[in-house]
Amino acid sequence: MIAALLLALQAPAASDTGTVTAIRAGAVIDGTGAAPVKNAVILIRGERIIAVGATVAIPAGATVIDLSGLTVLPGFIDAHVHLAAHTLGDGDWQHSGLTDLPGQLALLGAAHAQQTLEAGFTTVRVVGSRYFNDIALRNAINAGWVPGPRILGAGPSFGITGGHCDDEDGLRPDATGHESGVEDGVANGVDAARAAVRYVVKYGADVIKICATGGVLSLTDSVGAQQYSEEEMRAVVETAHMLSRRVAAHAHGTTGIKAAVRAGVTSIEHGTILDSEAVALMVQHGTWLVPTLMAGDQAMQLVEAGRLPPPIAAKARAIVPRVQTSFRLALRAGVKIALGTDAGVYQHGKNAHEFTLMVRYGMTPMQSIEAGTLSAATLLGRETEVGSLTAGKFADIVAVKGDPLQDITTLEHVDFVMKGGAVFKRDGLVLGRSDAGVP
Repeated sequence: MIAALLLALQAPAASDTGTVTAIRAGAVIDGTGAAPVKNAVILIRGERIIAVGATVAIPAGATVIDLSGLTVLPGFIDAHVHLAAHTLGDGDWQHSGLTDLPGQLALLGAAHAQQTLEAGFTTVRVVGSRYFNDIALRNAINAGWVPGPRILGAGPSFGITGGHCDDEDGLRPDATGHESGVEDGVANGVDAARAAVRYVVKYGADVIKICATGGVLSLTDSVGAQQYSEEEMRAVVETAHMLSRRVAAHAHGTTGIKAAVRAGVTSIEHGTILDSEAVALMVQHGTWLVPTLMAGDQAMQLVEAGRLPPPIAAKARAIVPRVQTSFRLALRAGVKIALGTDAGVYQHGKNAHEFTLMVRYGMTPMQSIEAGTLSAATLLGRETEVGSLTAGKFADIVAVKGDPLQDITTLEHVDFVMKGGAVFKRDGLVLGRSDAGVP
């Protein structure tokens, strides 16, 4: 980890505008859905791409990186992760918020951030984190203190008392010695919902995350039940838009999904129980779906292994079989889909398996690549900066052996990672990396 930190601190800065780096690519898939370009060259100055194409000449004196045997793509984007928390099934993950110091969780988040970057994910959206640890991690990465992806953070996600976002769900009433507030994931009523948006933005949130319905990993609520009213969600959206923020809504149940879409949220997270009316509303409103297919996959593995509490296991058994059907329904209807994994429900660094599941459930390989590059960037509002190999954008670049259009699983084995013009992984190796002790 120390060596990786030194590598990050020694990486080229944005002011290093004189030196040109040239990447020779065997093939370029640029993230836009365009056909691959064979034997292309990518030119980089400082943090940014300055040219891409098969006819691009390498200038004299350029530093050349030979990836002519690899397929080169934009850095991947995961629109739904939880970095600064224990992974589901890791020790007493349910009560770690009571036993771990905030600093411990932030440091754990740094380890998870490095795993995520090394897997080729150069941008992530963290949709919910206690103590604003995601914001602290974002700031540390931006300052060059620790390696990790670009982060858009939500700070604490929030919803109703006893709902899925309530961090004190399932605890006895006097466990924490105070009534839950937005810092604990609770904001009841229109006025409190507006105040919660302003609170998280005050302390650095890039995006607002709410719980429109119940969830799987909370102990006391029904997984599909609507929790926030449409009026409360509309208040959140209106306040967020006034502050130039977008809203992501955790939503499994059909009624809550429809209410969230009508209220104007930017994205539905999970969207597990969709029907034809719900997907029609999403198309009409331009609402994104972030399906988190891996979360359902992992939850069922843990259920079968007997590693989830009975109330949670029962909810997983009831809802996970709906995941594939709803994904296919949204895909056929033309709902906008962005890749998001719910990393933290499974081990960080495995995020690219979401590409594989998207293809397994009906996408073409190119559609899944778009979902994890330019489409995800567009959802995040960062499409002018990341998401495709385009002149002017950050030089966030990955490369894999083989052709992912023929075998999408190649994206699960990234050979090369560059973020902002700095190489973090090459020939499958990362300097200073150790998995020891990282859950």
